Amino acid sequence: MKKLKGAERRSWIFSYLKEQDQPVTGAELAKQANVSRQVIVNDITLLKATNIPIVSTSQGYILLPDKENSAYVQKRVACNHQSKDSEDELLTLVDAGVTVENVTVEHPVYGEITSAIMVSNRHDVEIFLKKVRETEASFLLELTSGIHLHLLSAPTEEILNRGIGAIQRKGYVIEE
Repeated sequence: MKKLKGAERRSWIFSYLKEQDQPVTGAELAKQANVSRQVIVNDITLLKATNIPIVSTSQGYILLPDKENSAYVQKRVACNHQSKDSEDELLTLVDAGVTVENVTVEHPVYGEITSAIMVSNRHDVEIFLKKVRETEASFLLELTSGIHLHLLSAPTEEILNRGIGAIQRKGYVIEE
């Protein structure tokens, strides 16, 4: 591919991400667009600023589906556990057929902090946790003594409730 200029390149990134069913790394986009990874990072920021729902995950960039036309149901769930239980929580949810879209914590200084997780299966969880270990990053829940929210989604209400019930039985859900 020839080196694309600004707006044309951002249009290509948007179209390319729309066609993908897996996350795409910045390095891969940079290679295909014949630019540096930093140029791609800047392009993604500009696309997000125009309300294009691109999410940065540990596996790469993804374009979120149009929620209005999506058959998925979503629910935010309040959870409380320690970092050592994060793998079990995520695996329990994805094994039930639930996607963990993000995590949110309420920070006393910065307010609400939300970060994409976007794990839907055991492989996604493995990649996510490997990246956490390799970078020695902390889980956001460590900022709030274990209290956090997850945005969960599933193809049906029944599947979503099955996943929530599974983490409830393990004591990870804060009861209302």
